[in-house]
Amino acid sequence: MQRLFATTGLLLSLSLASAAQAREVTITTELNAYRGDGAYLAIYLTDASGKYARTLWMAGGKSKYYKHLLDWTRGSGGKRSEYDGMTGASVTSGASLTITVDIDDTLIDAGYLVRVDSAVEDQRENRVDAEVPLTTQGAGTPVAGRGYVKALSYSL
Repeated sequence: MQRLFATTGLLLSLSLASAAQAREVTITTELNAYRGDGAYLAIYLTDASGKYARTLWMAGGKSKYYKHLLDWTRGSGGKRSEYDGMTGASVTSGASLTITVDIDDTLIDAGYLVRVDSAVEDQRENRVDAEVPLTTQGAGTPVAGRGYVKALSYSL
């Protein structure tokens, strides 16, 4: 019985320590005004070399269009398991999308980037429409996008 309590206590301690190491990060993606349908966005993390690490959010309701989010698709393999439970509606022209996600503290100030790929039906696709280094110093500083994204920023 003591062994069971010790094991349970150890597991509880580990899970609490693990939870304490994640930080809430609020990411805001503001879109430019453009003509056309709502934009599909993949918001994800890459390491310093640009290698895909984790999906943070998918904006756009029809997964058949996710293949047009080119770098995200290449990195994630477009697998449903990479975005299940992390999807919402597409984002319309001139609108903003704000999400809050938990990101492990070890990824902050470690060379990771928040990246956004974008696409609009019957219009162009933008690989790396916007990206920003995930650093404590960069929090709150918007970065300009290259396509549909006007600005990308985050707060810790």
